Amino acid sequence: MSARLSLIVGILCISIFPILVLVTPISGISDAFYRMSIATALIWPYVLIRRKWNGAVLQYWKPIVICGIFFASDIAVWNLSFRYSSATQASLLTNLSPIWVGIWAFLFFPEKPTRYFWIGTALALVGLVLLMGVETFLTMQFDKGFLLAVLSGLFYAGYIVVSKTVLSKVSILSFMTCSMTVSSVYLLGMCLVMGEPLWGFEPRVWGLLTVQAVICQLLGWFAVSHALRSIDAQQVSLSLLSQAVVTGFLAWLLIDEKITFQMMLGGIIILLGIAVTFRRSRNHGPAGDSV
Repeated sequence: MSARLSLIVGILCISIFPILVLVTPISGISDAFYRMSIATALIWPYVLIRRKWNGAVLQYWKPIVICGIFFASDIAVWNLSFRYSSATQASLLTNLSPIWVGIWAFLFFPEKPTRYFWIGTALALVGLVLLMGVETFLTMQFDKGFLLAVLSGLFYAGYIVVSKTVLSKVSILSFMTCSMTVSSVYLLGMCLVMGEPLWGFEPRVWGLLTVQAVICQLLGWFAVSHALRSIDAQQVSLSLLSQAVVTGFLAWLLIDEKITFQMMLGGIIILLGIAVTFRRSRNHGPAGDSV
């Protein structure tokens, strides 16, 4: 599968997550723990029985542990931010992650972000503001919720950047198995420390958690990791902004949320910004398209 097609598949799988969280009536951190732990419980037997495990991955245990903590922290902090601010503001601030990835790449990566990346990022962020609502941006409060949402975006960016460096050296399945194991242990610790509920859920809730684990975590992030092996981290991070567009469409389709002209215009501008980032300067080769 081409890297770009893999990225599209990953985005489609991940985009259903906010809707599933909305209809899963449990604590956000408990939800994050079970999404991760169920996925981990499913992937371990697969990699062992199908002999997909590569012990060489343990040579990179430090960045893998960092990836696991970053990913779990992103989910946990993002969920916590909803307690102190609106879901719209939290989503808007978390989606600033492409800026952090671009800055990180500029400072530390040998291949610097091109002008097309910065133009595309600016366009996509304008589209994001329109999609989420200009009034949300203008009335934003610099409080605890603001800081948590920005921190979530930083963790998200950190995960994308660090996982990009590791995935060029190890198999995707071995990386995901180790990283998700770390995330599961980390989130379990958070649940215990914060006194979050871990049992007593209805069968419907367990079904929703399993769907999150299989579709959003295993299929979605396997596809994104597949794309990360060939596509620049900054391009992937910006492409993930299209989740907001897909989630909005799915919310309209599945739970009757309204879509306004402003939201549609914002979505189109986001997609245009993403398309711009995949252009290359003449001194660059074509963007990675296969793995």
